[in-house]
Amino acid sequence: MQHYNQIKAMLAITKASLRGQFRSPSAVLFSFAFPFIFILVFGFIGKNTGVPVFKIALSSQCDTTNALFESIKKSSSIKIVYFTSDQAVRENLVKGKLAGVLTITKNSIAQPAYRYTLSTTSASNDKWPQLLPLINGMVNTISNQQYANRPTFAVSDFDAAKDVEVIREYKTIDFVLPGQLGFSLLSAGVFGVAFMFFNLRNTLVLKRFFATPISRTYIILGEGLARVIFQMLTAIVIIVVGRLLFGFTLIHGLFTLLEMLVLSFIGLLVFMGLGFIVSGFATSDSSIPPFANLLTLPQFLLGGTFFSVDAFPTWLQPISKALPLTHLNTAMRAVAFEGQNLWDVKAEIGILLLWGIVIYAVAVKVFKWE
Repeated sequence: MQHYNQIKAMLAITKASLRGQFRSPSAVLFSFAFPFIFILVFGFIGKNTGVPVFKIALSSQCDTTNALFESIKKSSSIKIVYFTSDQAVRENLVKGKLAGVLTITKNSIAQPAYRYTLSTTSASNDKWPQLLPLINGMVNTISNQQYANRPTFAVSDFDAAKDVEVIREYKTIDFVLPGQLGFSLLSAGVFGVAFMFFNLRNTLVLKRFFATPISRTYIILGEGLARVIFQMLTAIVIIVVGRLLFGFTLIHGLFTLLEMLVLSFIGLLVFMGLGFIVSGFATSDSSIPPFANLLTLPQFLLGGTFFSVDAFPTWLQPISKALPLTHLNTAMRAVAFEGQNLWDVKAEIGILLLWGIVIYAVAVKVFKWE
């Protein structure tokens, strides 16, 4: 008697499921069309991500005994970040994590009392053009309140041609595309898996599978493999289109693309676990969207998909930073634009894997075959 080939049966399920996904309008819509539309919209809008909190460092020559420094220190729109070495400052500047390095110096002559400048790089082109007007406004306020009828309190020595070091430009697409890729993975993992397994149960397809020698493990693997292949193809298309049409930054080219696909794979596996949970709780087709939205909508809004987590109120940021989508988006942006490798984002990967363990522990308890 010929031995039943579980692998061959699994691949047959994968092939059939993959073909069904390509023929499914909803699968194509949620996995590719929606994220692609957002990428097009944000890609054509401009180069500003609208992040309202600007991080700066202070140079070693910066005078901190003046009214301008006190105003910056109290500002809710500017955050002073301290580093242990000049090398750390330099690394954060090059990666676009800082808007610039501020220097305030006291004048040797009486007026104006101080001069200030901002040393930055083109990696922060989305930040320093908005930051300088804020600082200039503080100077005007101080001059009007404390130096009325006298020369201005301080003047800027900032020269965009001299003080901006050309590294690479941070474009809107560099923020938007990783978020939309995460959006695609989360939608496909939760909605796709939930509807797929519910329909397999409801149409008695799973029951027919049970009449064959294939094991339940290989049924799951076959369907899961089809979902992974479909989403990896979608991820490649999204990244390549973003690169070709809008100049999305892939700092190390093909190697960066491969690292983003690894992150996409890890994120998709975690999100598919949420889909299994929804499928287990669902009692009808109409009950799937409420359960799925309960798990996905907070992540869409708070996971750094459309806006930086720094834009949220302070009390909300810990919640945002606890969500798995936040860590996936953070890792994607760090790898693509900052040039970090997978080991550099090990903290984000570790948190994603911890989420995966918890999610699949719940999924095993609630998932139903019949």
